[in-house]
Amino acid sequence: MTASIRPRGHHLRITAGPMVAVLLLATFAAGADDRAEAEAERELAAVRERIAEIAAEQQGLQGERDHSLAVLREADQAVAAAVQSLRTTEATLATREAESARLERERDALSLRLSSQREALAALVRSAYALGRHEQLKLLLAQDRIDDLARVLIYHRYVQNDRSARIRSLMDELGALAELGERLLAERTELAAARDAQQTHLADLELRRDERAGVLAAIEARQHEGQAALAALERDQRRLTALLERLRDVLADVPRTLEEGRPLHQRKGALPWPLTGPLLTGFGGRLADGRMARGWLIAGTPGAEVRAISHGRVAYADWMPTYGLILILDHGDGWMSLYANQDAL
Repeated sequence: MTASIRPRGHHLRITAGPMVAVLLLATFAAGADDRAEAEAERELAAVRERIAEIAAEQQGLQGERDHSLAVLREADQAVAAAVQSLRTTEATLATREAESARLERERDALSLRLSSQREALAALVRSAYALGRHEQLKLLLAQDRIDDLARVLIYHRYVQNDRSARIRSLMDELGALAELGERLLAERTELAAARDAQQTHLADLELRRDERAGVLAAIEARQHEGQAALAALERDQRRLTALLERLRDVLADVPRTLEEGRPLHQRKGALPWPLTGPLLTGFGGRLADGRMARGWLIAGTPGAEVRAISHGRVAYADWMPTYGLILILDHGDGWMSLYANQDAL
């Protein structure tokens, strides 16, 4: 791509960008074509080196991610096992509590039956005693009723013995229930303690699992950042490769000296500034990001017109990372100038 720009006063139709800065690369002496190409090649090599570094970092991060995934999987499995164990303990505890409640109901029913049997036995004893006293009086009056009295007393003794046996049986049952209730209480206490310990263990496992998940999320975030940086560098690599090809194509047919005006090297020290504004960084100074300036960084007003330092031919005009919209002019005889951070070309 070649195009001549020779407007009056070397006026370029480019305007300063919103950053209010214009970067002017130093003009090159004889052999500038080779040096421009070498500079682009150095930048391309640096981009490729950074791509290799990020690719290695990504490979290392993938290894860390795989390890983190394995650890997180183990943590998930441990949590699942703890949850299952806790559920089993809680189910067993619920069963024992239900059994205890049933035993309490049975004990209450037996206590009622025992009370009823005791009351019946007491009534029987009182009846027998009253009957015995009454029959003894009648015996003094009628000796012929002795057999009947004997039979009644024997019946009362039989009923009394039966009720006594029932009371002993009920008391035995109550004793067995009390013993079983004590065993159930001990088991419930043990199960409740196990449940509390399992709940604490589960909370600890869940905390460690969440920590592992956080580590994995951080690794994946770094991976995404690296992938984005790698994609940007690959785009830069393609642009720099295209720039090299275009520079080689464009500069191949540029004459050593342009037809109009004195050679640029004869005007050193008398060249006009491309933009009116304070000089922020001179050639060889340090830019804000720490890089060494390869030209002049001049503050300007957004929209201000930028003028070429001399007549020349457009060698390149496009957008590049870091530099934004740039325009490269070849002034012939091995001299070139570059204008970066423009708002429009």
